[in-house]
Amino acid sequence: MTVAGHNKSKILKIMSSKEHRKTTVKSLARAPAFAALGDKTRLSLVAELSGGESRSITQLTEGHKLSRQAITKHLLVLEDAGIVHSVQAGRQNLFQLNPKPFKEMKEYLAFVSEQWDDALARLKSFVED
Repeated sequence: MTVAGHNKSKILKIMSSKEHRKTTVKSLARAPAFAALGDKTRLSLVAELSGGESRSITQLTEGHKLSRQAITKHLLVLEDAGIVHSVQAGRQNLFQLNPKPFKEMKEYLAFVSEQWDDALARLKSFVED
């Protein structure tokens, strides 16, 4: 079947390509980090930790209307996603930002952006021909 002189199977090939599968695998690997950052409280905790200093739960609770227990739950979600990690310092748990997931998310978003640019270029070529 042809559409405006182009083979329809070539257009649909995009959806079954190896690159599409790679994109899916990469997105699944980073899905917990993206999900964890989807909450405004967790995003604000990440912003507080982005200065590079380790912070205690008490320090991170300051300025929030949430209880210490609620902040702890949010930090555990971030920790499970690999975004922060805790370090025992005496009787306190100090939380630090882990930059690795952000680098991976940035690379993934650049990859997706490139895929969209390529798809739009193919669509433009298809429409203009």
